[in-house]
Amino acid sequence: MAASAKNKKAKQRNATAAKPRNVVAEARGKNTMSRETLIDWGRSIFVAVIIFLFITTFFIQAYRIPSGSMEPTLLVGDFLFANKVIFGAHLPFTHYNLPGIRDPHRGEVVVYESPSQARLSADLRLKGDLTPIVVKRLIGVAGDTLYMRDGMLYVNGIAQRQGFGVGEKPYDYVDTPDSNFNWQIQYELKSSRFGPAPAHPSHDNWGPFVVPPGHYFSLGDNRYNSVDARYYGFVPRANIRGKPMFIYMSFDWDDLLVRWSRFGKIIR
Repeated sequence: MAASAKNKKAKQRNATAAKPRNVVAEARGKNTMSRETLIDWGRSIFVAVIIFLFITTFFIQAYRIPSGSMEPTLLVGDFLFANKVIFGAHLPFTHYNLPGIRDPHRGEVVVYESPSQARLSADLRLKGDLTPIVVKRLIGVAGDTLYMRDGMLYVNGIAQRQGFGVGEKPYDYVDTPDSNFNWQIQYELKSSRFGPAPAHPSHDNWGPFVVPPGHYFSLGDNRYNSVDARYYGFVPRANIRGKPMFIYMSFDWDDLLVRWSRFGKIIR
């Protein structure tokens, strides 16, 4: 009986060994598993991209500071998050914004699309981008009368404190008429209680003019190193893209150092 059972098992093993393998079927099975895995990964990536685009389009967007125009408030190498909801998110590929919670206020730092810089001299324009996204401080809202005398800014006749940095005047700087400011001439008040406008506007002497409805006027905190509304003109409300909230990373590219102390810094 024992020998018979052993012989039976041996025959079964031989039959199994002799049975040809279906290599094609096995390969198909493996490929099916691979396709299912790839499809799952593809779905996950697609959903993640949709969520990312939705958030960056309507809620929050990251920006990098490439220049020193806002020093000391913002430094080259600062990375910040901007709130897009507060002023109304911009609809991509259109000239429309969603309704915002409120309008920007005078004195706020904002992110906006620059009006065309095509009329500026070549040394001031960003190569290949005539309407860059920039970060500046709003110093005038619709209806404000603005002018500058010897580098001092006046808003509605009141001299403004220099607490936002302003930047030191270069020791070799000479304030001379500049054709980049000639756009201002058509808006200048020929007569007002603030005195006459200079015959030729310059960096430190321009205005008075009134900010038109639906527009803003901006300056960089580092005013001697900033291409701002003095050069390219009033900023339309539709160009406002968001309000910077805080710095989430900062890197000193010159010394290759991380500025840990700036992480989480609230932007005011």
